[in-house]
Amino acid sequence: MAEVVAGGAAHWDRVHRRRDPTETSWYEPDPASSLQVLGELGVDPGEAVIDVGAGASGIAAALLDRGFCDVTALDISAAALQAARGQLGARAEQVRWIEADLLAWTPPRQFQVWHDRAVFHFLTEQRQRHRYRTLLADAVAPGAALVMATFAADGPVQCSGLPVQRWDATALAAELGPGWDVRVSRRVEHHTPAGVVQPFLYVGARHVGVPRQ
Repeated sequence: MAEVVAGGAAHWDRVHRRRDPTETSWYEPDPASSLQVLGELGVDPGEAVIDVGAGASGIAAALLDRGFCDVTALDISAAALQAARGQLGARAEQVRWIEADLLAWTPPRQFQVWHDRAVFHFLTEQRQRHRYRTLLADAVAPGAALVMATFAADGPVQCSGLPVQRWDATALAAELGPGWDVRVSRRVEHHTPAGVVQPFLYVGARHVGVPRQ
């Protein structure tokens, strides 16, 4: 049986329909940390970007503002993608939207940039993470950039009613495996709309092409 993202589509549709995107705990008015890591990795606006677990985040809009013209947003929740499209207005047509469970998805092409803010930490079982790594290797081109943000080792133990796996920089680099050269690693304290501080770990890496084990 195929692995599925924790909670499933019904859970995440309820989450996104219950609250305005600006009221969710993961909301950030400016995806500055992601953009900074992309810059440190030398990502070019001509490169193809996929944002997995995109939700209703502002990363797609921020990338379009910076001249990116090949942007894909994937999320398990139709409600989340609807909200994201609404935020972009007419510019929504400049983004490819994919409604799919990430772990059951088959990439139709390869991307130069993989962005994941707060999906990986929901994968609490090793078989889920193995599927993620296999999918990641299939979905990216040689030399691709990876930007990933998870809850830090002292971050929350759950989110949206689901348990999470917290990470430190050493453990996350080991989990990604030898195919990735981690070049950026930093702690970021995210302030939720309710004023709660959530420690995140951001990493930036380049795909070095080591075959999967």
